[in-house]
Amino acid sequence: MSMIKMKSCIVLCGGQSRRMGRDKGSLVIGDKPMISHILSTLNNEIDEAIIVLNNQDRIEKYRKFIEKYTYSFKITFVEDEIKNKGPLSGIKSGLKYTHSQYSLVLPCDSPYISKKLVNYLFSQIEDEYDCIVPYHDKNNKLQTSEPLHSIYSQNVVDKIEKLIKKDILHIKGLIETLNCKYVEIDNKKLLKEEFKNLNRPEDI
Repeated sequence: MSMIKMKSCIVLCGGQSRRMGRDKGSLVIGDKPMISHILSTLNNEIDEAIIVLNNQDRIEKYRKFIEKYTYSFKITFVEDEIKNKGPLSGIKSGLKYTHSQYSLVLPCDSPYISKKLVNYLFSQIEDEYDCIVPYHDKNNKLQTSEPLHSIYSQNVVDKIEKLIKKDILHIKGLIETLNCKYVEIDNKKLLKEEFKNLNRPEDI
């Protein structure tokens, strides 16, 4: 399978979950951990998932409840290379382990994503772009963008490393340096509710 045709997803689980008060990815929502809702949606839609966590203890914890054999895709657990540097570091760590040119990045606290969203974002890939980023307001695309529900090229790794060295950690600071294809969250092809994050106990 070629790098272009292969579909990879990076699931970021490295956050400290201060507002939730406990580990979000393993938090049971309905009948299963939050991250398992995401992995179930990805089933039969992608070829590999890279799950990025911030230490080996959490990797071992996730290994115990994520049953790899129940999914159609390969699952790889990766430790975030640079600690406490936010999602930019997690994206970089994940991209270094993917086998495709483009990877969908998702946070572990968005259990409402759909297969339609996943397929639509992958369908928007074009070689000349570094990233595919959904947005809410056409008058403020960057400011209302959803960079943690976006697709990134392997080409962005060097740029991320340069930003981290400068301690520029805001992910929209990366996007504004890239050749980005913006796609509108129009409640037709992309639904606003799919981008909801569960950050606090009251969100559940």
